[in-house]
Amino acid sequence: MRAVELKDVVKRFGNFKALDGISLAIEEKESVALLGPNGAGKTTIVKLISGLLKPTKGIVKVFGESPWKNYGVKRMMGIVSHNTFLYDDLTAYENLQFYCKLYDADENKIDELLEFFGLKDRKHDLVRNFSRGMKQRLSIARAILHDPPLLILDEPTAGLDIEGQKELMEFISEVGREKTILFTTHNVREAEEICDKVAIICKGRLVHFGEIKSDLEELYLRVVYESV
Repeated sequence: MRAVELKDVVKRFGNFKALDGISLAIEEKESVALLGPNGAGKTTIVKLISGLLKPTKGIVKVFGESPWKNYGVKRMMGIVSHNTFLYDDLTAYENLQFYCKLYDADENKIDELLEFFGLKDRKHDLVRNFSRGMKQRLSIARAILHDPPLLILDEPTAGLDIEGQKELMEFISEVGREKTILFTTHNVREAEEICDKVAIICKGRLVHFGEIKSDLEELYLRVVYESV
């Protein structure tokens, strides 16, 4: 079964066509980078896959199900973005405890994850006192707490300093080995480090999809330039 499948997907917002006939298939345990200029449609694709939006036309399936119809399939996803989805007035432990209850996950995994992400000594500190990098590490722990087979990384390094970006990418590389990954980013070097394939979106259309074999930055610039 394919992890993600979009077939002839169109998404309109009023008279604006954000996506224009997108067809894309991601197999289980594949890692795919989603690249494109600002306004290309990347965020719309992520929202469709995560079930936050419904397509105007076409088919969106995640593990064979429509994500906006089937709540169960949403439990098969973990989402990491520049929005951490954490509660500042709760401690690190309390945040993960809340999501354990939400996803019916094993609370015994909390300490293990906090140690893995270097946050064990800060487990009882309020998240509002965490640095941006610490919040992102806790956000990844939140996203994988219920062991989802699909990990959606929507510009997860946005707002981080260089050291924070490096640290986060190392964590993602380690925890994502046995998962399907969809990774949106403006940094082609990050995409090369994490992903096997690349999907390039321009003006709501899929203009390239395939394995990362050559210099991705050169390929990206060429394909986008030819599509303008």
